[in-house]
Amino acid sequence: MNTMDMLSTTDTAESGTQATGETEDLATLPSRYFNRELSWLAFNERVLAEACNPNYPLLERLRFLSISGNNIDEFLMVRVAGFHAQVRRQIEEISMDGLTPSQAIALTHEKVMELEQIQQDTWTALKTQLADAGITVVGEDDKLDREREKWLREYFIEQVMPVITPQAIDPAHPFPFVANQGIGVLFSLTREADEAPVMEMVLIPAPLPRFVRIPGDEAAWISIEDLICRNTAELFPGFRFNGHGVFRILRDSDIEIEEDAEDLVRYFRTAIQRRRRGLVIVLQLQGRFDPAAEEILRTQLGLDKALIMKTDGIIGFSGLSAICDEDRPELKFEPYTPRYPERILEHDGDIFAAIREKDIVVQHPYESFEVVIDFLRQAAIDPDVVAIKQTLYRAGKQSAIISALIQAAEQGKSVTAVVELKARFDEEQNLLWASQLERAGVQVIYGFVDWKTHAKVSAVVRRENGSYRTYCHFGTGNYHPITARIYTDLSYFTAEPAAGRDVVRLFNFITGYVEPKSLDMLSISPISLRSTLNECIDAEIANAEAGKPAAIWAKLNSLTDPDLIDRLYAASRAGVDIDLVVRGICCLRPGVPGLSENIAVKSVIGRFLEHARIWAFANGAYLPNRRARLFITSADGMSRNLDRRVEVLLPIRNKTVHDQVLDQVMLANLLDSEQSWDLAPDGTYDRVGDVDNPFNLHRYFMTNPSLSGRGAALDSGRKVPKLSLRRGNI
Repeated sequence: MNTMDMLSTTDTAESGTQATGETEDLATLPSRYFNRELSWLAFNERVLAEACNPNYPLLERLRFLSISGNNIDEFLMVRVAGFHAQVRRQIEEISMDGLTPSQAIALTHEKVMELEQIQQDTWTALKTQLADAGITVVGEDDKLDREREKWLREYFIEQVMPVITPQAIDPAHPFPFVANQGIGVLFSLTREADEAPVMEMVLIPAPLPRFVRIPGDEAAWISIEDLICRNTAELFPGFRFNGHGVFRILRDSDIEIEEDAEDLVRYFRTAIQRRRRGLVIVLQLQGRFDPAAEEILRTQLGLDKALIMKTDGIIGFSGLSAICDEDRPELKFEPYTPRYPERILEHDGDIFAAIREKDIVVQHPYESFEVVIDFLRQAAIDPDVVAIKQTLYRAGKQSAIISALIQAAEQGKSVTAVVELKARFDEEQNLLWASQLERAGVQVIYGFVDWKTHAKVSAVVRRENGSYRTYCHFGTGNYHPITARIYTDLSYFTAEPAAGRDVVRLFNFITGYVEPKSLDMLSISPISLRSTLNECIDAEIANAEAGKPAAIWAKLNSLTDPDLIDRLYAASRAGVDIDLVVRGICCLRPGVPGLSENIAVKSVIGRFLEHARIWAFANGAYLPNRRARLFITSADGMSRNLDRRVEVLLPIRNKTVHDQVLDQVMLANLLDSEQSWDLAPDGTYDRVGDVDNPFNLHRYFMTNPSLSGRGAALDSGRKVPKLSLRRGNI
């Protein structure tokens, strides 16, 4: 039975009412939502499809395969591990689409296995194409010329053998600890001296490279496990080699926060240690594993309901990223250098002078993230700056943002940094940054115990003309200089007094639990962000019912909140036209008669990762229009963002910025046809078909002048081309 059939014929016993084909019943059935986990895996399937995209250079296709491996690893370590924890605790919480944790595990395991096979098939094809392009990936049995064989042997003896430690697996040797994402090799040997069978384990330490580049004019790479297996005689002299098997494990890596934690820093330091010893939830086996060896792993690793994945291919696809670093520019995207905002250059680089003149919007990565860093660098050395306030969710390992805050504190300025410890997999790095900031005299705040501070906000208070003016930066993405090169995000700079007042209230809320009683511009979750979105949706419903133009455009990373989805369903039934660009998870089912026939959903997957969050409401006229209510936000359409995180929703009132964000950024996303996938009512995604005038939004912004500047100084006076929309053709 397909999904549409299920929507119209679902057993009425659940509701005990009339036939479920009617609108009222459609709006209450669990099947009106897509399963969150399967939707996330569908996103990763789209990422994986880019590894087969003939329009991409070969090494970039390999990078997409590597990304898919990393994504699935994280999904298993967090989401699936969470379901396993619920099963262990006998928590039978039903998901929004009506599944128990056990049912969710079964579905996700099945889909993960399917994707793993697609990954293996993709790798087989890419490996052949890489070889044709002069990049060989050597296996343990492949023959090499004498010079390379000699180099590999010497490299193993000098660089690998001192680091690894073979360990016998028998009653006299305790089974070693295997780290999360750790790779090991089990060897079945016979001791020649007495013909005794011996089993040995070699765990591959994390500092060793996942793939080793073999010197030579022709590029050749070998995985570290294959290199070890090629040198069994060096590793086990006096033993006869019978066989081996490579394995890899994934552990439960989620950290649960206890509300009664007295010291959040100490709690996280111990929680990180506990996470390293989390339960094994996946065991990957490569090659023909000896049944006795496999049983040892199953027993010693404490596997219960863990997913066992066996393959004759490779394990740990994320490690393929090393090969992507091969120096073959013709096999990669043409290098792109972000532009520095022209508006700021016109003010001789004085960011505060540029902001004073007019609000500025910057779109990364087309425009350099350096402008955000310079905003803080200039504040650090400006004698008129008296205070800086900053939220930090993910800042990266080499953070110029941290350096600027430290410099500001050392200059005697009042600096407050809200460091979020609950940023998954960045907890250790954030603890390190917090320690360095505190030593420099920065007032470090860790926010709320049970809420993550996910808002991206900077505030600089500057003394001007006998009073103080607050300059604000609002971002849709993290203060992370590395991801800012590949994530598309918006940075908005303003000296609007109302925004400055609200930012002060926001920081007082985070640092002192002083809940703002009123705000001039901002909506903050978990206080008012949800209600603001609801009010805007309800206004569009009222316009539709009054016969006025009514439409909603939104761009999000994920849409999973059932109440928000139901609100959008209600808007669709009222006649509101809704176009959503949701890159990742989307639990909303579009195009269902009587429920969501006025909703269209697409996902954009391309060279850059679409990350900005934008909402636009028609406000009584056809979109795009200058009267539209437009917002940028740090929040996705997820319950955690609306109810359990500190987020910011900012209205765009400046007319110039309003036009830039709505008529350029948002419209370009809707018009894209070369990188887009349409979501069907049954949950499948299909690439947008051939169109008369194909449009690639990434190419558009890479080849056109800066949004933030007048653009006249660039490209011989060529201005940003005006995008247009033919009604009904989105």
